[in-house]
Amino acid sequence: MKTFNVLLTKSYLVKIKAEDEHKAKEFAELFTGDINDISTEYYRKKLSFKIEYIDCKMNEAFEVREAL
Repeated sequence: MKTFNVLLTKSYLVKIKAEDEHKAKEFAELFTGDINDISTEYYRKKLSFKIEYIDCKMNEAFEVREAL
């Protein structure tokens, strides 16, 4: 079996409650990992936000090369 390096891009729709647009963008970037909410209760309370859901909208491989 061969080994490959795959350049993969994913895009998500994140529905989030936050105080303003800037914070919504920042928290969505900071507290999402793959398709999971990785925020903790501590940060949700401290920073006053809640991620309601994350939906993967695009999952596309752009390049595949055999690994050396």
